[in-house]
Amino acid sequence: MNDTDVLVVGAGPTGLTVAASLTAHGVRVVLVDKLPEGQNTSRAAAVNARTLEVLEDLDVARRMVKAGLIAPRFTMREGRRILIPVDFSDLPTQHPYTLMLSQADTERLLLERLHELSGEVIRPKALSQVTQDAGGVTATFDDGEAVRAGYIVGTDGMHSTVREQAGIGFAGGEFAESFALADVRLAGEAPHDEVILFYAKEGLNVLAPLPGDIFRIVAPAADVPQVPSAAFVQSLLDARGFGPGQLVVTELLWGTRFHIHHRVADSYRAGRILLAGDAAHVHSPAGGQGMNLGITDAISLADALSEVLHGGSDTALDAYGTAQRRRAEQVLKLTGRLTRIATLPRPVRPIRNAGMRLSARVPAVRQRLAIQLSGLGHR
Repeated sequence: MNDTDVLVVGAGPTGLTVAASLTAHGVRVVLVDKLPEGQNTSRAAAVNARTLEVLEDLDVARRMVKAGLIAPRFTMREGRRILIPVDFSDLPTQHPYTLMLSQADTERLLLERLHELSGEVIRPKALSQVTQDAGGVTATFDDGEAVRAGYIVGTDGMHSTVREQAGIGFAGGEFAESFALADVRLAGEAPHDEVILFYAKEGLNVLAPLPGDIFRIVAPAADVPQVPSAAFVQSLLDARGFGPGQLVVTELLWGTRFHIHHRVADSYRAGRILLAGDAAHVHSPAGGQGMNLGITDAISLADALSEVLHGGSDTALDAYGTAQRRRAEQVLKLTGRLTRIATLPRPVRPIRNAGMRLSARVPAVRQRLAIQLSGLGHR
């Protein structure tokens, strides 16, 4: 008799969703995380329509909508000039918008739901070794304890111990540019219902609203400090926004520097070992797809595992891996294209912008972008 049906390693949004969904299906779950507590920073902030759809049955979507900020528009701009407008309001969904919500709040709401279902996160609990046989998986932790499970799910991020123990490759690379990320308060006329990608001559800049009158800034630059200052963020807004002095940073709440990797696991399954979220795929944050894809992984995998553990064929697990890996490849293609377009050499950026304005005249182009960014193309 195994200690549990499923051991989930990693309690970010993907792991919390897997655990809560499995628990709701009547499956025994143990969820562990190596950190002593969750990271209380905003990180991923955009929740798309498809993610809200798949979280409805878990009774989390309505809570997220209540806590978040609705942004029905997504625009690509050069200063105040709109290059490509993307309007979500006509999409065939009950959630025709991007929901702006801090990842910390997303995790809090998922954890609340897990607790309601009598689940919990065991932490700190660091995995050291995984072995499997015909009857299950044995996971050994740094504290010497071992847990026996029918299946193990790795939702433990880009540097996944579960993936490494399974011997699954993680092919891909890294973009050369460093990126600045900051959450700030602003003075000026920044829209609260629109996510903006500024395609300036000096480079890309993302301006996105968050609840609490906070704004997210993301921009590639050659000289990003490890912790961006308010003055550094102001320089980005002046050079890559509505114009110098149009938006003024009044408070820097949080900031960091990061590099973008683009990788996808060779397989999402090795016997009784399964992957989801950043353990299975990482890519550019352009278009806000990362956490969204991880959560849809989680719901799809929980459905497949529940089917198998209630007597179904384990081919459902192969189907999960095939379908979600294909979706990851599509997302990597989209986000990679958006990032490469954004980081083209400076001399060709005016030509790029002129081409974007021309393409925006085609309704099908705008509609396709809306479908891709909303995640509805992955139904």
